[in-house]
Amino acid sequence: MKHTSADHQSPTATLPPVRITPNLFAISLGLAGLAQTWTLTTRVAGTPPAIADGLWLVAGAAWLITLLLYLRSVRQAGRWHTELSDHVFGPFVSIPAIVGLLLAGGLEPHAHMAGLVLFVVSLIVALALAGHLLAVWAMDDAPSTHWHPGYYLPSVGAPIVAAGEAAVFGAPGLARLLFGFGILSWVLIGGILLHHLVGLERLPKPLIPTMAILIAPPVVAGNAWFAINGGRADGIALGLAGYSVLMATVQLSLIRAYRTAPFGPGWWSYSFPYAATVGNAIGWVWIEHVPHATLVTYLLLSAITAFVGMLAVRTVVRIARRTFLPRLQPVAVSPTGLPAMPAAFGSALTPAA
Repeated sequence: MKHTSADHQSPTATLPPVRITPNLFAISLGLAGLAQTWTLTTRVAGTPPAIADGLWLVAGAAWLITLLLYLRSVRQAGRWHTELSDHVFGPFVSIPAIVGLLLAGGLEPHAHMAGLVLFVVSLIVALALAGHLLAVWAMDDAPSTHWHPGYYLPSVGAPIVAAGEAAVFGAPGLARLLFGFGILSWVLIGGILLHHLVGLERLPKPLIPTMAILIAPPVVAGNAWFAINGGRADGIALGLAGYSVLMATVQLSLIRAYRTAPFGPGWWSYSFPYAATVGNAIGWVWIEHVPHATLVTYLLLSAITAFVGMLAVRTVVRIARRTFLPRLQPVAVSPTGLPAMPAAFGSALTPAA
């Protein structure tokens, strides 16, 4: 019997190619959020600045590597004209610009002009994407049941993050403008999301981790407002803190649901919202002069660092096993007529060993 070379190929040689999806930028977003929290604690509690600087470097490297891989994947698959209109992944296209805004703030103390250039470029891209995506959603004839909390990112998350960074760069007027932009968008889009999440069908399991994004608007807005008002507990800060407490109780109630979601890129949806929550909590600890503030700060910081570290370790293990990144597969159609849920939010198609 004659054997061909295909008979001697390893199993991994026949795996379909991976697809780099924009939700993978949640990795660099979470790392940047952790770096921002360490930067805050360096200022208020005297933690070593080298740790924060190292985290900023890791976040920047992850952002740049993901950006290059993502652009290559989009080009090879010919997704330039369909990426923004994708019902699942479209909103996540704004994450690279949000990470750029955060990196600009981290760069500002060391290289003000380079940070300012990165901030301006990232802001222009973020605002352009926010407007374009809103137009795409407004003209989309698909049912609103495909909406998930990631839809907060372009027109809520990006301007609120930009507001805090504008304050860092000494532009209080721009910071307040962007803050108002983000808050009004939060109210409008939040109503649509609440209607979907409460009154319509449940999110598919791979999208359940995006529920963590629900806590992001109040805590990120709280952090931005502290940057704008100089860290004072005024009425706006207190109102945002109150809503943050409500969303924190929601997150605690969702733990059982979160445990049902398969591990994959979607799990990084937890990282930035929770890092921002810890940063906001630490800010309040010092503003309110909580007893043993340094100890409380270190406990909170250790918890979020351990959590993000756990995500990083599990991600590296899955990458080594080639089970983390989603792989291309024929597009299935759900009973509603929309494409079935991609694997990119859960485990890759190849089962973990």
